[in-house]
Amino acid sequence: MLTAPAATNYDDIPLTFPRRKTRPVRVGNVTIGGDNPVVVQSMITAETRNVNDCVRQITEMARKGAEIVRVTTPTLMEANCLGEIKDILRKRMVNVPLVADVHHQGSEIAQTVAEFVDKVRLNPGLFVFRKPRGRAEEYSADEIAEEQAAIEASLLPVIEVCKRRDIAMRIGVNHGSLAERMLVTHGDTPQGMVESALEYLRICEKHGYRNLIISLKASRVPVMLAANRLMVRAMDAAGMDYPLHLGVTEAGDGQYARVKSTTGIGTLLAEGIGDTIRVSLSEDPVHELPVCYEILQALGLRKTQVEYIACPSCGRTKFDLPTVLNQVRNATSHLVGLDIAVMGCIVNGPGEMADADYGYVGKAGGLITLYRKREPLKTVPQEQGVPELIALIKSDGKWQEPKAS
Repeated sequence: MLTAPAATNYDDIPLTFPRRKTRPVRVGNVTIGGDNPVVVQSMITAETRNVNDCVRQITEMARKGAEIVRVTTPTLMEANCLGEIKDILRKRMVNVPLVADVHHQGSEIAQTVAEFVDKVRLNPGLFVFRKPRGRAEEYSADEIAEEQAAIEASLLPVIEVCKRRDIAMRIGVNHGSLAERMLVTHGDTPQGMVESALEYLRICEKHGYRNLIISLKASRVPVMLAANRLMVRAMDAAGMDYPLHLGVTEAGDGQYARVKSTTGIGTLLAEGIGDTIRVSLSEDPVHELPVCYEILQALGLRKTQVEYIACPSCGRTKFDLPTVLNQVRNATSHLVGLDIAVMGCIVNGPGEMADADYGYVGKAGGLITLYRKREPLKTVPQEQGVPELIALIKSDGKWQEPKAS
């Protein structure tokens, strides 16, 4: 005699991971970490010495949704140009926070830009740059102490300016630019990336500075995932609660770059790790912003557009689903906050769209049925479907006219 298997309790499996608790770090008029939404940021591609071009690109990115914009400052000339850019933006009331990107031999540059930007990004592998010599032998304790003292001497003046102006700093580690000492000691590994970040964090904490954000980026997704998970573990062990900036660096362009970035960033966000994100594309940087917002929307972390639920279509579908979906989207895409389902038939439609605010479901005979939540309300000819959907949303007081472009 067959017996029924014992019931399994799945209540302990979370739909989402609780978000890692981090300290809030203010960057201009935006706050990263704490209980704040995950922040979307990007970086312009114009040459910093071309002030007008930079102002134009930053303004466009701010209008397209960038909440923080980064600008490179490879030399003192560009550092001073960034001060001019910031002043023009302020006069034009473009208040997006600016981050200065500092790399080689960056102490003097970082001190300069820290006087007028909202955050300074340093790369630990390049900030106190020592040309690689192909060394293989381990560093002695004296050599390590000497290099750490040089880092502290260069970093301290930057810390003092950041503390005086109460601005943030990002310790931005790149897998491809680890210092030779880290490579010799830890190898070309996520562990080396974490130790590189921790070295700078400890210096900052020693001098009472904690307005810090951390990033560990790699062009390979598994390395990026491992480094960030290891960084969280290391910070937890050290009693640190700094926010993390997520990104897959040098992802390339096109679909694969978007998939690659989404895989890395989305995986960590789903685990509760990450407080600000950038999708790095070899394209116009405004193209990065929709990918960021769609990652956050898919995970339920930000609601910045209508959520459309639509079946993939099959032989049961009662209308040209791609065409109808586009018609519905064109009519309703400005109604941010709503969930709208377009389903081809009643076999799976009503069940699969149960979480939607409104449903548009195909029936035989050229008809569709409109739903509010799980409730079927009206069956009408397909050609009347979109106008009737709009009328339903209006009757519920959830309609608003689209804004002019």
